[in-house]
Amino acid sequence: MKRKQRGWRLISGVSLAGLVAVGLPVAATAAEDTADAGESGAREVSPTAEAAGANLPYTSYEAEDGDYDGTLLAAEPERPHGQTNFATESSGRQSVRLDGTGEYVEITSTDAANSIVLRNSIPDAPGGGGVEETLSLYADGEFVQKLTLSSKHSWLYGNTDDPEGLTNTPSGDARRLFDESHALLDTTYPAGTTFRLQRDADDSADFYIVDLVDLEEVAPPAEQPANCTSVEEFGAVPDDGEDDTDALQAAVTANQEGEIDCVWIPEGQWRQEQKILTDDPEDRGQHNQVGIRDVTIQGAGMWHSQLYTLTPPHEAGGINHPHEGNFGFDIDHNTQISDIAIFGSGTIRGGDGNHEGGVALNGRFGEGTEINRVWIEHANVGAWVGRDLDNIPELWGPADGLVFSDVRIRNTYADGVNFTNGTRNSTVTNSSFRNTGDDSLAIWANRYVQDPSVDIAHSNTLSNNTIQLPWRANGIAVYGGYDNVIEGNTVADTMNYPGIMLATDHDPLPFSGETLISGNVLHRTGGAFWGAAQEFGAITIFPASQPITGVVIEDTEIYDSTYDGIQFKSGGGEVPGVEISNVVIDGSVNGAGILAMGGARGSANLSNVTLSNNADGDVVVEPGSQFVINGGPDGDE
Repeated sequence: MKRKQRGWRLISGVSLAGLVAVGLPVAATAAEDTADAGESGAREVSPTAEAAGANLPYTSYEAEDGDYDGTLLAAEPERPHGQTNFATESSGRQSVRLDGTGEYVEITSTDAANSIVLRNSIPDAPGGGGVEETLSLYADGEFVQKLTLSSKHSWLYGNTDDPEGLTNTPSGDARRLFDESHALLDTTYPAGTTFRLQRDADDSADFYIVDLVDLEEVAPPAEQPANCTSVEEFGAVPDDGEDDTDALQAAVTANQEGEIDCVWIPEGQWRQEQKILTDDPEDRGQHNQVGIRDVTIQGAGMWHSQLYTLTPPHEAGGINHPHEGNFGFDIDHNTQISDIAIFGSGTIRGGDGNHEGGVALNGRFGEGTEINRVWIEHANVGAWVGRDLDNIPELWGPADGLVFSDVRIRNTYADGVNFTNGTRNSTVTNSSFRNTGDDSLAIWANRYVQDPSVDIAHSNTLSNNTIQLPWRANGIAVYGGYDNVIEGNTVADTMNYPGIMLATDHDPLPFSGETLISGNVLHRTGGAFWGAAQEFGAITIFPASQPITGVVIEDTEIYDSTYDGIQFKSGGGEVPGVEISNVVIDGSVNGAGILAMGGARGSANLSNVTLSNNADGDVVVEPGSQFVINGGPDGDE
């Protein structure tokens, strides 16, 4: 099917307000409505949408909105997940399939670009393990290069929603169908360039599915700072395929011991097959769980200075911890890492013999730690912040004042960033997350801390981030704690869980104080999970085992939810006194605007709440519920 380009739906760039600004069909109730709404023109941009999301250096383009010769894939209204459903796992719940020679997707750029990221799916190998194939890139009709696509890190099989029950061995049902390919181009192409992704005769995958394209003008490599010492002086050699771990570790140790002021990772590909940490001469604990401290690591840019591993963590041998993997950094205190990429080699989370994908950044993190402009892919977890007290109790020290900014975390098997073990006063801001296999962002006030009355996760802020396509769990989740803030984020296309959830499962320390959800925009979030036995709203409050108190939801927009817009879930606790103000909920496809389930207990106060086009009604309190909703749509009493 050939389709003429009708104007790109920009889903990222200056901000993800483009989801609304350029005509995203936020209230469509079926795939056909989605296509029609895109034709009809732009939705007026609200101040909330204008401000939400990250200020990203790239612009994304949806394949289905371009000129294409291929097959449009569009999700059903229920957006079923886990049964090899490509459309459900697609951005905007649509993508384009290329089957025959000459079929293509074509876009016209709005900005200059010298790099490309392609979100795509190609088949797995018959016996699992993935394949590599090429797809041809053209610019203004001229051949540019072959892009290499891989299915090594996609295709998990099984009919269970338990990630540890999935396998790399092919079977009937599959999920996590997409991955990404990226390339720096030899030329900077001006705005208005027509890029074509085409299946040529020598592009031999059985099929190609094109979901979206990121185009970015990448700056040249940064110069080495005068106070930094290159890892090359410790024996590392770029681009030779040999393991540089010893040199990387020696450079970091020299910095930690005050012999050099800063570690410089120049432009190049640097192979790393062991995690960088601090050797523990006392050999305390089963594994070495001592991180680095007082270290500064600087690269030439996330596109230019790239650490990578070829060995899946479960095959590495001799790693410091079986769950933490053989790549990245273990951080204890006062560490600054910026302008590098960390690419793991994980392929699974837990299945096939408890094999895991490793953690790119883990440890206690302590005080003074900042992570800026770091790109992470193919890890089990991007960053796990915190250690249980029993991991060498004398080194206990929660993250305090930790900053993640401008990070890019993609294609993981579990969380993007998880703040736990008493993390406080810490932030994740202006960052992008795509295709995480658990919560893209989480705050978990777990109990494995020095003093449960003091070491409670608190005063953390998750702000102005762009979150897309978590293939398992939430866009953003908070489990316990107090005075945590979720503000100014855009969340789109969760597979099976809420865009934002507050919950007391995972046995957290209690909620107290205030939890603020403000200025967020959610598109096509929520979903069905645990064999479709549970349906989750775009924002879900789930007091599984304890009360959830002090909830404020304000200045928020929720569009095209798979189920309810805001859902108060049945559980063992209550949710008293929720304040909901200046909220728009439009187009809940298979649910209500606001739903209190039959076992829900508590209350909510509505003020200036606008509800429209919700399939099951605007405000629904199920029979038997002890939940009281005061006020009504548009603030009516």
